[in-house]
Amino acid sequence: MAAADRLHIAPGIEIREDELEESFIRASGPGGQNVNKVAAAVQLRFDAASSPGLPERVRDNALKLAGQRATKDGVIVIEAARFRTQERNRTDARERLVALLAKAAEPPPKPRQKTKPSRGAVERRLKEKAGRAGIKRMRGKVDGE
Repeated sequence: MAAADRLHIAPGIEIREDELEESFIRASGPGGQNVNKVAAAVQLRFDAASSPGLPERVRDNALKLAGQRATKDGVIVIEAARFRTQERNRTDARERLVALLAKAAEPPPKPRQKTKPSRGAVERRLKEKAGRAGIKRMRGKVDGE
């Protein structure tokens, strides 16, 4: 299969063009009669749950990141209606899918290193607390001698 038949997501992760399903729908919003006549908006469907090109971790992350755009069956649906032509909306939908999958393919963040404050920092904090407590104590009632 040629490289043109695949969408490159990240190093080692590619999806085939035949895994994408496109349908053209009428866009909503302003545009005059053109909106009523031309089906320029694109609805791109990608079955992430059964895609052989996605590792398990990337698949799970992609479905989490997709949120409302993912169906219960694991299909990611992207609608693109930003532009007036089918071709630009088609390119936009594919770019948005690639961006979503690339974000899902990022490695997980490193675990947080536990740190402890230095002894000097602890002593300074306690000394300041004691000083503040002394100031507040002085605001109390005065003994009548």
